[in-house]
Amino acid sequence: MNVGFIMYNWKDVSPKLDSTLRLIHECVIRKYKVSIIYPSEMAIRRTTVCSYCHVVDYKEDYSLDMVEFYNQASLTKEFHPMKIHDVIFLRDNPPLDNHVLNFLDTLDGSTLFVNSISGLRKANNKIYPATLSSLYNTEDNSKQWIPLTTVSRNKEYLKQVIEEYDRDKFIMKPMDGFGGSGVILLDKSSKTSHYNINSLLDFYIDSGGKNNYIILQEYIETQVKGDIRIIMLNGEPIGSMRRVPAADDHRSNVHAGGHCVPHTLSPSELELCAAIGPQLVKDGLYLVGLDLMGGKLIEVNVCSPGGFAEINDDSESRIQSTIIDFVEEKIKPLQ
Repeated sequence: MNVGFIMYNWKDVSPKLDSTLRLIHECVIRKYKVSIIYPSEMAIRRTTVCSYCHVVDYKEDYSLDMVEFYNQASLTKEFHPMKIHDVIFLRDNPPLDNHVLNFLDTLDGSTLFVNSISGLRKANNKIYPATLSSLYNTEDNSKQWIPLTTVSRNKEYLKQVIEEYDRDKFIMKPMDGFGGSGVILLDKSSKTSHYNINSLLDFYIDSGGKNNYIILQEYIETQVKGDIRIIMLNGEPIGSMRRVPAADDHRSNVHAGGHCVPHTLSPSELELCAAIGPQLVKDGLYLVGLDLMGGKLIEVNVCSPGGFAEINDDSESRIQSTIIDFVEEKIKPLQ
C-alpha cells in the first residue's frame, strides 16, 4: 500500500507526542511505502496533480519507540503524480489551503482520503457543530449538546451580543485558531474586561488585515476541571482522555500547558457520540477529534486531531493500529 501524508514540516514534528508520527510509524512497520507531502510542493499540470514526496526509507530494524524512530528515519525526495497513493491522510494544521483541496478533487474516487475533501470543506472550521441538527433537542435540556455560540465579524453586532448575554463569563476565540491559540476567557463583571472588549474585537477582527470571523461561546462551568478529547473513527469512539489546564490558564490544550489524565466515557458522552457519529460518516469524516466540556460539544477537529500518545499511555491501546486496520478494510473496494 502506498500512503501519503499531507502535513506540516517533518522538522516541526515533536516525536514524543505527535499523532501523525504514530500513523506514519504504523504504516512503515507494516512495510507500506510512506510519503510526506508538503502543500507548498504540490502542483497541477493539465489534469495531473503532482508533488515532491519525501519518502520514508525502508529499514528492517525501525524502533518501536517514537523518539528513536523519528531519529532513525531518513527521507528521500522523489517527484510523483499524487494518483500513485492508495490513501492520503490530510494532517496539515488549520486553516486548510482551499487550492490544495481543489488539486485533490482530481483524485476523487481513485484514492481514499482521511478525511474526505468534501467533508473537510464542510467541517474544517469551528462552526461545523452548528450544522449538526442531530445535536439539538428542544424538548430535553439534558440533550442540548451544543453550547450557545455566535459567529460574526461585525463588531457592532458582537458588542450587542456581549451586552445582552445573560451570563458574565464567555469565551472569545478566532475562527482559524488551533491548539488553544487565541482562546480567551472574558468576564463582563470585571471592569478590566469590560473596557478591553472594544480593543479585543478590533484586534481579532483586523489581525493580519483579513477581516476575520470571531467566535463567542458560552463558558461551560464544570465540576471536573478540564475538557474531554474523544477520538472518533468511522463514527464510533475509539479512545478518550481528559485534558486538565495548567494552574495559571483556562485552556486545556496540551500545546497551552495542559496535561492529560485517563477518562472513561459516561453514558451521556456515549449518547452524544452516537448522535453525531452517523453524520460524521455521511460527510466522509472518518478520523475526528471531539472536544467536550460539561457534556457539551465545544469543537469538532477534522484536520489533524491529536491525543494518540496520551490515550495510548493511559489505556495501553494503540490508536494508530486501529486506524490503519480500518484504512486497510476501507481501500479493498478501490483496489
